[in-house]
Amino acid sequence: MQVQHNISLKPYNTFGIDVKAKHFISVENIDDLKTIFSTEKFPNKFIIGGGSNMLLTKDVDALVIHLNLKGKKTVSTNDNHVFIKAEAGENWHDFVLWTLKQNYGGLENMSLIPGNVGTSPIQNIGAYGVELKDVFESCEVLNLDTLTIETLSKKDCQFGYRNSIFKNEAKGKYIILNVTFKLTKNNHNLHTNYGAILSQLETMNVTDPTIQDVSKAVIAIRQSKLPDPKEIGNSGSFFKNPIISTEQFKELQRNFPEAPHYVISETEVKVPAGWLIETAGFKGKTFDHYGVHKKQALVLVNYGGAKGEDILQLSKLIQKTIYRIFNISIEAEVNIF
Repeated sequence: MQVQHNISLKPYNTFGIDVKAKHFISVENIDDLKTIFSTEKFPNKFIIGGGSNMLLTKDVDALVIHLNLKGKKTVSTNDNHVFIKAEAGENWHDFVLWTLKQNYGGLENMSLIPGNVGTSPIQNIGAYGVELKDVFESCEVLNLDTLTIETLSKKDCQFGYRNSIFKNEAKGKYIILNVTFKLTKNNHNLHTNYGAILSQLETMNVTDPTIQDVSKAVIAIRQSKLPDPKEIGNSGSFFKNPIISTEQFKELQRNFPEAPHYVISETEVKVPAGWLIETAGFKGKTFDHYGVHKKQALVLVNYGGAKGEDILQLSKLIQKTIYRIFNISIEAEVNIF
């Protein structure tokens, strides 16, 4: 293991923010990870995976640990399902494509989500009507108090909308080492009624879609609306879609009868944050080297040279404006440091 010093984190976050790590190390196995956390030489430690769900606003005065654990394997299988364990450092989209090559179903709607496998449970990532919790079996974590490996079940993880125990009472307690997924081998349950998937499949002249077709449709939709982080710095959706009460939605409808929405229950309605931001006039706005993407208002972008603090202040301006116009609070989906 080699510790480096004063290393730019620009290649390690999808926003492409150029902040420095006081110390930096890339870890490829669990034993090395345990060794790092047992040493007192670096009292402050900061974990980074795919860097896709974070906004860095300042230099990191700590040992930045790049979690680079790789590998995937079949844990068990039965007539209908296969259980696949993927290590935390595996690229999420590459892993999705690998499962589809094996004809394993369940992850196709979450194609092209940026980031690594290890961070997927933290956010309970999701797209087009499917969330991680729908295919999650368990994960192995390193308990940072005891430096022992524990297995957490779906129930243990307390998944919610873009939420989990890892963002709440267990924040800073564990490092996710790997995730085991329960995927279908046959009789795949396709989710095609959310968003524009059906119309995209029609465009592709697909009438009897496979899981691979659904993945291709999702990729086409995302590529048409979302910038590639390799070309324009971004973290995907910056904000969560707010869930409001039915009464609050009726009030919204009185002023904005065209407001799109998804009924969650008899008492709750989800409103697309992208629609709120676009209606407020932010879509496509630029401020020096950063702004709101021209095709998707949910995405804040770094056109090159922006500081994390610039993007943070823009996000706060958007939040204040949305609340003033719609009386709705929107929360950041990304983690801000």
